[in-house]
Amino acid sequence: MKKEKDQTSDGLNQIFEIINAKGDTGEIKQIVENNEEEKNNER
Repeated sequence: MKKEKDQTSDGLNQIFEIINAKGDTGEIKQIVENNEEEKNNER
């Protein structure tokens, strides 16, 4: 259950980061790359 809450929290944080990027493609790419790295590390 805790892991599920952590994933929800991480997802919400990522959404806020994207919103705050306000179309800055470099920042958005970095957010996506960080997310992909985290997914790969979980495997």
